[in-house]
Amino acid sequence: MDQIIGGTPGGDAELVKDSDQRSFAKDVLEASRTRPVIVDFWAPWCGPCKTLGPIIEKAVKNAKGAVQLVKVNIDENQMLAQQLRIQSIPAVYAFFQGRPVDGFVGALPESQIKQFIDRLVQATGGTAPGEQLAELLEHARAALEGGDVSLAARIYGEILQQEPENPTAVAGMARCYIESGDMVRAKNLLVKLPPAVANHAEIAAVRSSIELAEQAEQAGPVGELEAKVAANPKDHQARLDLATALYAAGKRQEAVDHLLESIRLDRKWNEEAARKQLLKYFEALGFNDPIAVAGRKRLSSILFA
Repeated sequence: MDQIIGGTPGGDAELVKDSDQRSFAKDVLEASRTRPVIVDFWAPWCGPCKTLGPIIEKAVKNAKGAVQLVKVNIDENQMLAQQLRIQSIPAVYAFFQGRPVDGFVGALPESQIKQFIDRLVQATGGTAPGEQLAELLEHARAALEGGDVSLAARIYGEILQQEPENPTAVAGMARCYIESGDMVRAKNLLVKLPPAVANHAEIAAVRSSIELAEQAEQAGPVGELEAKVAANPKDHQARLDLATALYAAGKRQEAVDHLLESIRLDRKWNEEAARKQLLKYFEALGFNDPIAVAGRKRLSSILFA
């Protein structure tokens, strides 16, 4: 794929360009026949223009081809500015199908610039970048849950090329590594994330999944552990190891059942080890997972009985 999110393929140079009164018709009016074109009227002496410029350029590039930005220096194109009745700068006009369709004057914050672009794309029949990203993330999630780890990893990888700190994509890629048995790459992916991403619920869930997967390597064979628990139901260490092995084998419900039984028999054993392990399962499964939802209810019933 040349582009993962947005419209037509192309580099940043095609998305942001300078224009003048001689090429305005081609760069803006003709170009707007195929996609919206945003025109930023500015001048070197304009302080707010210097603030707005980088923000709007970033937002346009993040739109991944859904819109284009054309910059016009009014000092060098005074006739054009007069024709378009530019009275104050920065002034931003959006063109589509050869005519202006939206605009604003002054330096807006980044959040409002993004809203402006999303509104423009939707109004002109396109799909806002955020919606396209959500569709791709859902496609990757479905692929991973369906067992197509390769496809999921490819989609997550392409998203991360565009948004390297997207927490859902980071978590998804890490899960792909976990499913492939590559714990080193899964852990390395989570290193040096900024706090806002590192503390995201999906990242925390992946960390728990990595920890549980590493624990499973020490748990022992399921058959032997089942025999130990059957011989002595109060062998809490064997039951904890069995739950760990079952969880690693994909038998999540059985793993939760064993930990709940251990808590029912002796909730204080080993400084509440079974309860702490159960909470890791809930975190790794995700807040809305049916097993986690039902498990939390059962845990509350045991603890508050």
